Amino acid sequence: MEELKVFCPATIANVSCGFDVLGLALDSVGDEMIVRKTSKKGIRITKIIGQDLPLETKNNVAGVAGLALLEKSGYDGGFEIVIDKRIKPGSGIGSSAASSAGAVWAMNEFLGRPFSKLELVQFAMQGEKLASDVAHADNVAPAIFGGFTLVRSYEPLDIIPIPTPSELYATVIHPQIEIKTSDSRKILRTTISMQQGIQQWGNLGGLIAGLFQNDYELIGRSLHDHIVEPIRSILIPAFDNIKTNAVKAGALGSGISGSGPSIFALSKGEEIATRVADSMKETYKNIGVDFDIHISKVNSEGVKKID
Repeated sequence: MEELKVFCPATIANVSCGFDVLGLALDSVGDEMIVRKTSKKGIRITKIIGQDLPLETKNNVAGVAGLALLEKSGYDGGFEIVIDKRIKPGSGIGSSAASSAGAVWAMNEFLGRPFSKLELVQFAMQGEKLASDVAHADNVAPAIFGGFTLVRSYEPLDIIPIPTPSELYATVIHPQIEIKTSDSRKILRTTISMQQGIQQWGNLGGLIAGLFQNDYELIGRSLHDHIVEPIRSILIPAFDNIKTNAVKAGALGSGISGSGPSIFALSKGEEIATRVADSMKETYKNIGVDFDIHISKVNSEGVKKID
């Protein structure tokens, strides 16, 4: 029985101005997964460590994503999956995406890489559909491609890798509450004004230009969300204080990670990212909110093999 152990990165989606189209992969936090190739047809989730999640293949995002790949592969055998779940579901840093991306990436390795990264994203999106009722790609794309990714189009799916400045760090704080992506989508408006649209796509273009040009100030000026954040932020404790204090500590900008409740900040350099983390921790300690916190470089590889 062949076996492969992989690291499945956490991700920050939306990145303020890129709702459902922009995301980045983290390097210091993620799930681990062991995938075994078997002669028995189908996908079996044999063990989940760390979280109480379903083992039934069709009720597990890794299982659903894996089945999508298996159906297209022509392989007569199957796979067994063990998931060491280190990203809490509902944390806003791509828990379901990590499982979905890790499963299809490992299976593709076993089969000799018959599928492109773009096709792997399409398979992994089926796991996202199970988790949130929407087959969005802004988490699974960076998890598979690594770095920053832009979903230029969903029909047809078109993923554009975006270069990452070498000194860019992310700080992410997760208040210990759970917000389901499916619930957080239900509170969003379905229409926006022309003025909001102009502001938003200006910021999205500015952020991507800043990443290409290694222009940290432009990145900071562009990290603003005029559409989703004003609505979702009401669900997150002390959101405005966290964001304001992060920028005072030197962050380029700050916003909601994915659908929340995690809050991210981007900074130039690890030293500033650490100061930002201290400011975030102090805010939540002062109001008695428990939290997890992560400081990470942007992961340029995405899912990767580990020993």
